[in-house]
Amino acid sequence: MKAIAVTPGTPNSVHLEDIPMPSVGDIADGKGVLVRVLKVGVDATDREINDALYGNAPPGFDYLVLGHESFGVVEAVGPAVTKVKPGDYVTATVRRPGGSIYDQIGTYDMTSEETYYERGINLLHGYLTEYFVDSDDYIVKVPKGLKHLHVLMEPMSCAAKAVQQAYEVQRRMKVWSPRRALVLGAGQIGLLATLLLKLRGLDVYTLARSQAPTRNSEIVAGLEAAYVSTTAEPIEKLVERVGKADLIVDATGSSTMAFAAMKSLGHNGVLVWTSITGGAISGEVQTDQINIEWVLGNKLLLGSVNANSEHFESGIKDLALGEVMYPKVAEKILTNPVDGLDNYAEMMRLLVEAKTALKVYVNVAEE
Repeated sequence: MKAIAVTPGTPNSVHLEDIPMPSVGDIADGKGVLVRVLKVGVDATDREINDALYGNAPPGFDYLVLGHESFGVVEAVGPAVTKVKPGDYVTATVRRPGGSIYDQIGTYDMTSEETYYERGINLLHGYLTEYFVDSDDYIVKVPKGLKHLHVLMEPMSCAAKAVQQAYEVQRRMKVWSPRRALVLGAGQIGLLATLLLKLRGLDVYTLARSQAPTRNSEIVAGLEAAYVSTTAEPIEKLVERVGKADLIVDATGSSTMAFAAMKSLGHNGVLVWTSITGGAISGEVQTDQINIEWVLGNKLLLGSVNANSEHFESGIKDLALGEVMYPKVAEKILTNPVDGLDNYAEMMRLLVEAKTALKVYVNVAEE
């Protein structure tokens, strides 16, 4: 069957690969779930793997199947599977357990090991193919009423984890009632984080460089948050106008912005970094000022990466609530469909050239 793959370590090696058809018997203990892939989302991670910035093939292979944002329908299940059945819509988590205690208790997104296993990213094949099989431990059911949001389940899980982790660590405060949040970046993670924070009742300011009107700004407005163009109003001016934030989520992909945000956090606040910045950019930081403000202000910096099934499930619930509170807004993130696995060159072109593309995704098969 067809799959879109790369040769890790070789730039611009994306190609079509013929791979074996999987079966439920490939998974031990009768826990196999065979999924027919309907759609797969792609993002900067896939582009950077094709640029050979990172990514490794599974042992015994010289290629890596791309794609970590899955949406499909169950075709068959093993005898021990009870959580899903043929015909159910599903997504699947990305990271898989290593050997640490965190991996073994289901929090594999918090592994303490240097080596990590992620489908479509590192040491495990991804979902950009016609079928995949996995253990039901990593399969998450998607309600039929949310099938129109399909590939948003995985990015939503990352946003959900970031926000949940912020609230979890802030239990240190005993009483913490955040009122104001800044979301830096209006890509898919930033927009979904905006939705999550609005559902928690915060005043949310979502920052991006482009001046309104853009699709991003329209989505932010649809979520009843405030869109701020940093070209027109830099973050420092915004903070002068509205005050420092109790919670900041950085989703810019810019280490410069991630560090600059430290000056905009209020007392007892938390700054969550979600960006993966793989470049070599360096810059000056006002270390003395930040040091004294953060020590005296009891401020916290938190890194958040990936998600486990708990975050997928809670993110799906929030997407459902979001559809009630802000109907038909989240689906506007789904901007650029590509029809068929054969069109991998167009998929990659959009990731490289389409600066206004919020979500590129491949229509692998019809229902």
